[in-house]
Amino acid sequence: MAPGLFLQELCSRPGIIGAICPSSRYLARHMARQVPHNDKGLVIELGGGTGAITQALLNHGIPPERLMVVEFSSPFVQRLRKRFPHVNVVQGNAADLSRLVPQGSRIHAIVSSLPLCSLPEPMTQSILQQWQQLLHEDGVAVQFTYNLRSPKWRRHMQAQQTSSKIVWANLPPANITTFSFRTAKLPAPHEHLSPEPPR
Repeated sequence: MAPGLFLQELCSRPGIIGAICPSSRYLARHMARQVPHNDKGLVIELGGGTGAITQALLNHGIPPERLMVVEFSSPFVQRLRKRFPHVNVVQGNAADLSRLVPQGSRIHAIVSSLPLCSLPEPMTQSILQQWQQLLHEDGVAVQFTYNLRSPKWRRHMQAQQTSSKIVWANLPPANITTFSFRTAKLPAPHEHLSPEPPR
């Protein structure tokens, strides 16, 4: 059922799907492994599709109550809700993520299958800016791309790359990149650097 549904959505929404077949279990497993184990915070999956990465995240030890899946396609949403009844599957656009996340939630990780290379650049920029705003300073973002070099969306990513891995056992091969949004602590207003002694 999943391959047929995937092809149907690919034909009707090629720019949104952005792939020629569902993610392989190898890609899904490597994506999930990039999420550090933590007993607090929400893990958000963007672009749940047929559920390969959702399943991998659960297998990785993410409790279903801490997993939120955002998917735009109605057929995919229906399938995900049926397959993962204990996971919060939200139908919506990743460009509206700030409004979709429950208020006051602490975000531990964002795991994205969004086709950032094929989305309009203003939308991609908006999505990445929201990641920076939402992620806790100890949180991570995981994104895969079929562009194995340096995709354009990287220039909008205000974060430190912490790892990169090419998964060849996928059609086509994909590059998984992990980013950290940890920022340096700014000095409090009353803290000042001591002036250098006169020379």
